[in-house]
Amino acid sequence: MARRFKHLTMTDRLKIEAYTKVKKKVGEIAALIGVSHSTISRELRRGRYTGVDTLLIERDRYSPDIAHDRYRANLKAKGADLKIGNDHKLAEYIEGRIADDKYSPAAVLGEISVKGLSFSTMICISTLYSYIDKGVFYRLTNKDLPMRGKRKRVYRKVKTAARPPKGESIEKRPPEIGDRSTFGNWEIDTVHSADHSREALLVLTERMTRNEIIEKLPDKTAASVVDAVDRLELEYGSLFPLVFKTITCDNGSEFSDYCGIERSRNRRTKRTSLYYCHPYSSYERGSNENQNKLIRRYYPKGTDFANLTAEDIAHVERWMNRYPRRIFGYRSAEELFNQQIAALCNSLSQTVGADRIALCD
Repeated sequence: MARRFKHLTMTDRLKIEAYTKVKKKVGEIAALIGVSHSTISRELRRGRYTGVDTLLIERDRYSPDIAHDRYRANLKAKGADLKIGNDHKLAEYIEGRIADDKYSPAAVLGEISVKGLSFSTMICISTLYSYIDKGVFYRLTNKDLPMRGKRKRVYRKVKTAARPPKGESIEKRPPEIGDRSTFGNWEIDTVHSADHSREALLVLTERMTRNEIIEKLPDKTAASVVDAVDRLELEYGSLFPLVFKTITCDNGSEFSDYCGIERSRNRRTKRTSLYYCHPYSSYERGSNENQNKLIRRYYPKGTDFANLTAEDIAHVERWMNRYPRRIFGYRSAEELFNQQIAALCNSLSQTVGADRIALCD
């Protein structure tokens, strides 16, 4: 195994403990871990403690926890080399945002900058990643990073449909929607529950602001989707045709009732325009797909949505819409969405109330 020139991680230390228990020699451990002989020797001394075995005989042993604690203490003792070492307030804020609130390192630092939060020190993104790799934080590891090591899929071509969609194809969608320069164009999808559960989440993403709406469905049928859109029309009232000008979906059976989605529940007139993506072309709803990944930070695949309450769903929706977005200079989708709603309200000179957000304060 090729040697690597970086600090040992907690995972490395757990491996070292396992190897010492099966009496492997220092050289063998060094080869398996991919570091030098001296690195393992120093590590064994760092984590050494005296324990008593079943025969009440004292023996020297290796503890990965003791070694890791001493390692972090040594890092902090470096002073200027570890900028965050003396700023416990900043360290606790970063830990809470990433480990508890499921933020990315970039989102945390962006939020600090945009909100003008004051700390005695400040670090850059690469330094923060380095600290996480080195195990500087007590409650934060690489496991808490949502997209660590994942690469974006490369899309090469659009697959040809075997049959035409029930409604209009995305090919007929107005071209200005593609550059996200206009407000009121949405992407829609369903996030599935555990295999044994019928429930699903209906998610809508506004393309310009990335604002998210999440509705719980009793099942993945077309009728349930139409009912959910009807509830949104009731909530947004006369603003609905302006806020939901178009909706882009895939060819799933839950979106097969294009007439029901497009038709107003009250006036039986057209309330929105529905467009279908090409088969196997989820990238045509790229914002929607990325938002679904945020939902999965809270509800991984296999989660039973039957146990979710309205409060649970509202919490995730609110978290997503208030998440600092790098593409917006770390402003939130909620902030941009509310600005667009306020502009619509001013132009119409009317007041519309809603529980989800203050549409026209």
